Amino acid sequence: MGRVTLPDKLAEIRDEFLELDEPDRLQLLLEFSHELPAIPAEYEGHPELCERVVECQSPVYIVVDVDADDVVAMHATAPAEAPTTRGFASILVQGISGLTADEVLAIPDDYPQSIGLTRAVSPLRISGMTGMLARAKRQVRAKRAE
Repeated sequence: MGRVTLPDKLAEIRDEFLELDEPDRLQLLLEFSHELPAIPAEYEGHPELCERVVECQSPVYIVVDVDADDVVAMHATAPAEAPTTRGFASILVQGISGLTADEVLAIPDDYPQSIGLTRAVSPLRISGMTGMLARAKRQVRAKRAE
């Protein structure tokens, strides 16, 4: 009772990680890094339209769109040479895109700690994913206020 219900896609991703042993979780994260969707053309080459995630050591940028129906689309860029960070960005992009703004805002802030990678990757990397989620939620709030 009182627990926040995780959106289906994010719950599926979490469960997929938790069903695996730690070495296999890292492999799955690597697979996610290859699945990061390209950002839309209107943002390509325009980093000023995106927000840098300073918690990430690698240059990661995100931008969130909220359409007239209150549906969110998250976009992110992360360098191929930073597969862990790119994997985390991909998890969030795939898990958040298509949700309503309310669903995004209800995602628990500790979701990055819930996917079973806290012992497999450095706390700094988990902090980066936490920063991505926090910025996505902040951008959703800002877009709704516009």
